[in-house]
Amino acid sequence: MTIASAMLLLALASHLGHARDRGQYANSSPELRAWFEGLKSGKGPCCSDADGTAVSDVDWESGNGHYRVRLDGQWIDVPDEAVITEPNRIGRTMVWPLRGYLGLTIRCFMPGSMT
Repeated sequence: MTIASAMLLLALASHLGHARDRGQYANSSPELRAWFEGLKSGKGPCCSDADGTAVSDVDWESGNGHYRVRLDGQWIDVPDEAVITEPNRIGRTMVWPLRGYLGLTIRCFMPGSMT
């Protein structure tokens, strides 16, 4: 009986763990949605635009070949391996932060045009 209960809980938990695209591009073309879903940095997949946050030009900067982004009122250095190197198809700067017990870090960062 214990194994059956564990399997049932696992089945329910796996269903709840699937990400849903609730981002600002959720109603966009299938090609753009597929592009977002396939984005990855050297730290792994970014997941989707629903997990990312658009960043205003005043909240990110570059210098000496590195990026910084302002999140939650503090400047965070973007790890080089978190930078998405493929062309930005939407033009807006986006960041995929990870908040954990060790603090805030950046999983993916996609620089924009800074216009």
